Amino acid sequence: MPETSGVQSDWGNDVVDAARGRAGEVRLLGAPGRSRGTPGLPVEIRSYEPEDEVPWLRCRVLGFLATSYHDDVWQVRHRTDLELVAVVGDVVAGILDVSVPGAEATIGTVVVHPDHQGRGIATALLDEAVPRLERCGVRTLDAWPREDRSALKWYAHNGFREEQHHLHVHATAEELGTVLVAKHGLVPAGAFLHARIERETEMRQRFERVHVCRRVVRELRP
Repeated sequence: MPETSGVQSDWGNDVVDAARGRAGEVRLLGAPGRSRGTPGLPVEIRSYEPEDEVPWLRCRVLGFLATSYHDDVWQVRHRTDLELVAVVGDVVAGILDVSVPGAEATIGTVVVHPDHQGRGIATALLDEAVPRLERCGVRTLDAWPREDRSALKWYAHNGFREEQHHLHVHATAEELGTVLVAKHGLVPAGAFLHARIERETEMRQRFERVHVCRRVVRELRP
């Protein structure tokens, strides 16, 4: 159930400082890892380490492959505030990244390797993340899934509710010819666009690839 989000908060830096462990603060988001168990499978949930980068990237690519985010591929990892991995043996089997700009945090990536899906790993990652976020003063955790049914079911099962909707439109060069005029000698080869949910019928008539993007929200303990 992967996720890529783009919403930030305009809260102050007090929570961010605590999350990142700056001078005078306790590094709550960097607490020691722990071992958990899923049926028939020992799993270690711990903070991300630099040597995890290659298996982390592989887990993300393979986990996204069968979803609507299949082309959101990274070659280098982007760092964020809360970074957790689930490790089975020497394999990164699941990942969870959360941006913490203030009292409202956003899940940037949550995904499980295809060979380890259906074993509760994503939920174990979330269960580890939530107390860390609450200790840092985070009060709202959100994410921006599309229409992947397994992802939506997982978010609902874990206490998230849908609040906002908009459209993600992936346009080919041919489709862009009807809506976009380029300048400065540029020739459009494709584009990723946002549109209001009220225009869904129109967008689906004009473009082949259109996704409904949903903001799902979970309130954390005060």
